[in-house]
Amino acid sequence: MAIVRANEGESVESLIRKFNKKVQQEGILTELRRREFYEKPAETRKKAKQATERKIRMKQE
Repeated sequence: MAIVRANEGESVESLIRKFNKKVQQEGILTELRRREFYEKPAETRKKAKQATERKIRMKQE
């Protein structure tokens, strides 16, 4: 969970920037997009297999 503490005299804009940076670093949005819709286990395996095949092809070139 992204927690940002406000320092004395810190503007709202800088807090928002800090929060967005923290969310990005923790990968919260990517995880949210991944979990937005249910994915069958077979689909998960298929995507993983395709990703490994893609990596192998890229290394060969």
